[in-house]
Amino acid sequence: MNPMLEFPTLPAMVQAGTAPRAAKVSRWMVVFFLLMAVALGFVPWQQNLPGEGKVVAYAPLERQQTIDTPVEGRVLRWHVIEGTQVKAGDLVAEITDNDPEILDRLLRERDALAQRMRFLEDRERSLGERIQGLDGSRRNALDGAVQRIGMAEERVRQGERAVEGAEATLTAARLNFNRQKQLASRGLASTRMVEVATMDHDKAIADLERARAALQAARVERKALEADREKVLTDFDASINDAKASRSSAQSEIANVRGSMQQMDMRVARQSTQRVLAPRNGTILRLLAQPGSELLKSGDPLAAFVPDTLESVVELWVNGNDMPLIAVGDTVRLQFEGWPAVQWVGWPSVAVGTFGGKVLLVDATDNGLGKFRLLVGPDANDEPWPSRRWLRQGVRTNGWVMLNVVPLGYELWRQFNGFPPVVAMTEPGKDAKGK
Repeated sequence: MNPMLEFPTLPAMVQAGTAPRAAKVSRWMVVFFLLMAVALGFVPWQQNLPGEGKVVAYAPLERQQTIDTPVEGRVLRWHVIEGTQVKAGDLVAEITDNDPEILDRLLRERDALAQRMRFLEDRERSLGERIQGLDGSRRNALDGAVQRIGMAEERVRQGERAVEGAEATLTAARLNFNRQKQLASRGLASTRMVEVATMDHDKAIADLERARAALQAARVERKALEADREKVLTDFDASINDAKASRSSAQSEIANVRGSMQQMDMRVARQSTQRVLAPRNGTILRLLAQPGSELLKSGDPLAAFVPDTLESVVELWVNGNDMPLIAVGDTVRLQFEGWPAVQWVGWPSVAVGTFGGKVLLVDATDNGLGKFRLLVGPDANDEPWPSRRWLRQGVRTNGWVMLNVVPLGYELWRQFNGFPPVVAMTEPGKDAKGK
């Protein structure tokens, strides 16, 4: 080596040299960063959308509810305590009304309504019979009037024939009278024969007048009988219509009384059933009224009740920015509060204590704060959820809706830049042409 290129060894340079441990750490850091670069490029990462929620019943009737007061009054006594397991129909509480005699008064009022109903029904029945009687009398009176009119028409016809006969007799008498006068003027007929012809002629005129008077009387009688028939019809129709109006009024009153009786029956039934029963199998969560002292109105909450849940689901709330990426049937990983778990969000295969689920429902609108609700049910192809001892209604739950598998480096880059998990050029479900 050229002596001109050698540096002198100084004590300060020896002391400032690199320590063996620092060199080793540097080499490990270089290896670590190289491995990190490889991991960022090749290690897979499961994208997900986080949400928080709780365990609820899938059927709305199985979710927490209140047992309401059926009638106005006070709690006489409780037959349960908080936490009591009850079955459908079990006695929960007894209610007493503020007025201890209200049931007797309601029964007396109902008896009065029932008596009025019987009176109105009798009246309606009597009016119906009266209508039937009037209708029968009208038919009989109409038949009699028709028969009398027929007889009058027969007398008119007889009068017309009598007038025709009298006119023929008068014509013959007039011809005989004229002939006798002519014969008498020639001396061929006696005065007696002329007088007889004159008497016959005068008698024929009188008979014709009587026949015409009888015909006119028969016609007047027929008109009178026809007028009587119309009067009979008018009178009976007026009576029948009046009876029908009275019957309709009675029927209307019967309907009103029947409605009042139904309402009274409901009130009596409510007052008679002052026993509050459990609506279904479940647990009494809270007692919301004090016995004997607190005045309750009908419909006031009496106790908080949690029905037994046949099928539990998780109610998750997700951000509105993530909602368009979620669809029914998507896979979800769930972590239940109180159940030991170690969660690796991006690597669900190595997570411990989490359970699979499927999205059953995505709400059509938010809760007013930009959050959307998901209902997540168990995944039939995954491990069963814990028993009811762990999954009581209200247990808080963390959930992650699983999306695509991407390199870890891409996910970190997306997170640093605030990009959504999926960037699509078209709306989901449509092709590039928008079809």
